[in-house]
Amino acid sequence: MKSLKVVFLGTPEFAKTSLEAVHKSHHAVVGVVTVADKASGRGQKINQSPVKIFAAENNIPVFQPEKLRNPEFLDELRKLDADVFIVVAFRMMPRVLFEMPKMGTFNLHASLLPDYRGAAPINYAVINGEEKTGATTFFINEKIDEGNILLQEELNVFPDENAGALHDRLMVMGSKLVVKTLDGLAENSIQEKPQPEVEHPKNAYKIFKEDTRIDWTKTSKEVHQFILGMSPYPAAFTTLKIGEEEKGLKIFGGKFEIEDHGKTIGSLDISKNEFKIFTKDGIYFPLELQLEGKKRMNIKDFLNGFRNFDEIKMA
Repeated sequence: MKSLKVVFLGTPEFAKTSLEAVHKSHHAVVGVVTVADKASGRGQKINQSPVKIFAAENNIPVFQPEKLRNPEFLDELRKLDADVFIVVAFRMMPRVLFEMPKMGTFNLHASLLPDYRGAAPINYAVINGEEKTGATTFFINEKIDEGNILLQEELNVFPDENAGALHDRLMVMGSKLVVKTLDGLAENSIQEKPQPEVEHPKNAYKIFKEDTRIDWTKTSKEVHQFILGMSPYPAAFTTLKIGEEEKGLKIFGGKFEIEDHGKTIGSLDISKNEFKIFTKDGIYFPLELQLEGKKRMNIKDFLNGFRNFDEIKMA
């Protein structure tokens, strides 16, 4: 089978797994493009992306341009004479970049396109209670996640699976799909096809802090799926009033019961043994949580941290 010369563009762990799979295949990764190193944390330690770390460990040339239109960067990439570019969890690319390789540039997206175009497809698949999702490889064009499909594979979503667990399964499945796509392009055996026309495709917009607040007026099932879909990152939250102080409470998981309770929606009932929050049609029981300023803990340890439950209310 023909070996293709590949430039890989990506940043997080999700991308690194695909890079690793391509590197282990018979195709040749001739360069990697990733985000610039960033200082973060209290000590302002310089952090390198997982993609950069893997590339450096395997002696693959790394490019970290501030601007993707930088002429010197583009010249360096042209010299690599790659057959194809692969993009996994990167950023918007200018036409001058994605049109550079002979065979084009393809992207791995963690959904069954055209549904869940956007930055957070895994989170929204869980939030919306999908029973199946998947991954798609497609040629990049100037519209976000709208290019012609190359390959697509389905994956069942497990009951009570959170976004983190689904992310890890899609990461592995997606890496295999990337190599399969490369093989198909090398053999000229893939028939690219336009994405199906859907009047109202489901969206996966970028998630901001205000989007992570739990709406207790929804049904118990909707609340449960929302919390799973935000877990472990960016994490769903609510606000408690402890005495006179308001504190954010992240909830990572729990369970629910459907019950006609007659209580105020969004109110709570808390004791040394149990933490209940009343929803539209039942009760939600948080089991994994993190109070602002504290570490993440299970419900038993959380409740053991309080002496006076009467002073705890929903803000």
